[in-house]
Amino acid sequence: MRTPRLLATLACTVALAATATACSGAAQPSGTGAGGYTVTPTSPAAKGPLPSLTWSLYAEPYTLDYAQAYDYPPNTVLANVCEQLLRVTPDLKIEPGLAVKWENPDPLVWVYTLRPGVTFHDGTVMTADDVVASLRRQMDPATGSPWGSAFKNVKAVEKTGPLQVTLRLTKPDVLLNELMAASPGTIESAAFLARTGKEYGVPGGKVNCTGPYALDSWQQGESITLKKHPAYWDKRLTPKTDAVRFTFVEDPAARTSAFLSGTADGGYMVPSASLAQLRATTKGKVYFGPNTAAANLAVLDFHGTLGDLKVRQALSMALDRKNIVKAAAGGIGVPAKAPTARGAWALVPERTDGYFKALPEPVYDVAAAKTLVDEAGATGKKVTLVTSTLAPEISIVANAVQAAGRQIGLDVRLKSVAPEAYSSIFVDPNARTGLDLVITNGYDNTPDPLEFYQYLRTGDFGNYGNWSDPVFDAAFERANAAADPGARADLTAELQKIAVQELPVIPLYEAPYSVFLGSRVTGAPAGIAQLYYPWAATIGAAGR
Repeated sequence: MRTPRLLATLACTVALAATATACSGAAQPSGTGAGGYTVTPTSPAAKGPLPSLTWSLYAEPYTLDYAQAYDYPPNTVLANVCEQLLRVTPDLKIEPGLAVKWENPDPLVWVYTLRPGVTFHDGTVMTADDVVASLRRQMDPATGSPWGSAFKNVKAVEKTGPLQVTLRLTKPDVLLNELMAASPGTIESAAFLARTGKEYGVPGGKVNCTGPYALDSWQQGESITLKKHPAYWDKRLTPKTDAVRFTFVEDPAARTSAFLSGTADGGYMVPSASLAQLRATTKGKVYFGPNTAAANLAVLDFHGTLGDLKVRQALSMALDRKNIVKAAAGGIGVPAKAPTARGAWALVPERTDGYFKALPEPVYDVAAAKTLVDEAGATGKKVTLVTSTLAPEISIVANAVQAAGRQIGLDVRLKSVAPEAYSSIFVDPNARTGLDLVITNGYDNTPDPLEFYQYLRTGDFGNYGNWSDPVFDAAFERANAAADPGARADLTAELQKIAVQELPVIPLYEAPYSVFLGSRVTGAPAGIAQLYYPWAATIGAAGR
């Protein structure tokens, strides 16, 4: 579900609390959360340049290949190196990127006019040939891109001018255009792709994109270093820092120590267990930004105990979401009413409150939940929830779900797997065998909530449990054909109602995105847009 990224739902899961990241409390770019925090798109602007900064990632990227980047660590690095045809801004708007304009002259045609004079890091000039090669590579089964499904309705990618590319579709697809602001719309040099082949983007390898930073080195297991691209086209985002060094610290306590000692100047997805400590320190500051993600329980088997809607409803009713937020997300967040967070509804933000007011509040009623289990004849039946040592927060949520299930008569069992096996659940159907539930954190890459709900369609890659509802499928097709944002949002709200009623995904909670900035730096975007926006370019010195 957004995303079903290899590690993404996983990473998102880490974000589950590891970040207090996992959703947004607002359809608006800023506001005050119930936990006494303020949501803002960006930290205060930088006051001066820096020669270098060190940025902490919670894990090493497994690739820097744009077509394989399907998780927080690789996308956090690539956001500064590679660019898309369109761009998502820190306040979750879509603006021109490498394309200066896009047109939809026919429901089955998207036309992109490219920005002239853009150079790759090797000094060559971007042309329509590069765009065609980059997009076709995503579609090529040999690439094995997890983003390939974004192009499922594309029958042709054509060069229709020196600086024009046209996509021809088999059916209307508005989401395709919006995803041109995320990994599917990333542009790389065609010549460089041909020259590097299978060595492209691998550890120790290179990439050759158009962003404000170029890849300088990748010392596997130690660090990745980026250097300023002097010929970068967007003067508004000329980097304020000459070099950015990424370090990989998986242990939350060690990562917190790096923030406090100044070994790391900053990092996204702040460990939830350290939020109070980091919010109180004078060594830096935690900022909370807009988020499009919510923590959920995804049903993996609709032929087992959870195939009965009454049982899914009962488990949802037995969850003490407020205490889960306290324990797993450091108290930063709110119980979720739907699988998508409010922050995912940024396309037409003025309508968001109305959509969510139309949804029922999450009910916490153990007695009523036990009655539903009895009515379903499910008392004593087994439910297997997968957990992992990947992050303490996963165990916290898993234990809470197990306790809730047992209170209402379900035999909830936890199956602990290694982090690598946990990630396989989201890409390998065989890895789901014998499992009923997994903790996820689905998020959108764009400001359109329809992106999340595409993953609940029959047969979709992100539909982990193979849930199927023909009414939902038909409603999705209507929404994806609606060019008007308001009409599309209204239709997506109907999809949301179906999801809340049928519970193929059981909502848990939503929380803001988070970033820690040490006292010597400022200027970073605070929200989830950092996955594609060149966030490092705006970071500089906090003082002159």
